[in-house]
Amino acid sequence: MKMSGGPASVNIKISLLIIAFAIGGGTLFYTNNLVSRLQEKEKQYVQFFANGLEYVANSSQSDGDITFLFENIIKPIDFPMILTNANDEVNLSGASTEIRNIRYDSTLSETELKMFFANKIREMDEVQSPILVKYIEGIDTIVLTKIHYGDSELINQLKFYPFIQILIVAIFIIIGYIGFSQIKKSEQSNIWVGMAKETAHQFGTPISSLMGWLEILRMNYRDPDKVLDTADEIESDVEKLNKITYRFSKIGSKPELKSENIYDNLLKVTEYFKRRLPQTGKSVELSINGDYNLVGKINAPLFEWVIENLIKNALDAIDHSNGKITISIKENKNNIEIEIFDNGKGIDIKRRKDVFRPGYSTKRRGWGLGLSLSKRIIEEYHNGKIFVKSSIIGEGTIFKIVLAKS
Repeated sequence: MKMSGGPASVNIKISLLIIAFAIGGGTLFYTNNLVSRLQEKEKQYVQFFANGLEYVANSSQSDGDITFLFENIIKPIDFPMILTNANDEVNLSGASTEIRNIRYDSTLSETELKMFFANKIREMDEVQSPILVKYIEGIDTIVLTKIHYGDSELINQLKFYPFIQILIVAIFIIIGYIGFSQIKKSEQSNIWVGMAKETAHQFGTPISSLMGWLEILRMNYRDPDKVLDTADEIESDVEKLNKITYRFSKIGSKPELKSENIYDNLLKVTEYFKRRLPQTGKSVELSINGDYNLVGKINAPLFEWVIENLIKNALDAIDHSNGKITISIKENKNNIEIEIFDNGKGIDIKRRKDVFRPGYSTKRRGWGLGLSLSKRIIEEYHNGKIFVKSSIIGEGTIFKIVLAKS
């Protein structure tokens, strides 16, 4: 079980950045394409207006046609436009029809206005080339009017929109990246602290037991039978310490799975707890039932670790004198199902998923790593499942493990 995401975490961050930039780039491309199409539409609109002026200039029915052009083409225009003569000079007296959608201070002097419009014309010509209105006289073509125009307010807004969106996305990514990094650091810190405490706890149980057996040896060193029994228990605790060492040595590496009798492995754990239940001061009945012959592919030391964690949690949940912990084994199609029942205080329905989260614990001195490790062992190493099957407040809880048959 790995303590940090490592390369996988880096790959996720890189993938998120690539996706974000792809979204930003796609938005920019789409918006620029939309702007180009709108600019082309406005250009067609101005060209249509220019063609109309040319038609009027070359037609004998000019009055009615000019009125039509003014009412139906000039008025609806919502982008800046300036009509000038062939020399780019503005007719200030006809500003109402020849200057459209440009704000200017009418109190300026004529010289200042000419300079103002000259600058505007230069700015617009940098964006769009002016369209010429021509009059044909015989074989000569005379430029009557130049139509200078710029982008509408909508196009200007669309030009800046993708950059604003990319900026917002960038800020969001930065905040998310910082938040994600802080969460990962906090989670890793909690895991390492939890691992340290879990190690102390794992070693603490057999060491405390060894100290008790040593005291019994001192009290009964003259009785060979009791010395022999105590020696057997000491050997059991030393074996337990070896198992704990093996378990922690397998953290971060893939353990070997072997075909094992599930009942036999469960029995080892329950017998170990039964001999030490009196030391807990609790009256708890611990039993196993079901099919005793089922064989599954497991790593025995790690599998036993899971069962130990579940039994410890069950013992912690029992706060009355008539405790009961029952482990049942049964076969279901191609799977082996193991259920661990306790008649403890139960788990709130809102907290059932949290019990497997690193750092979550309802105990004052808990560090919330036992069930998290159990989930990793079952799901990542044994390709099985572990979950809370049911739980009723005040009545008890059933944890369920599903493993593939050998």
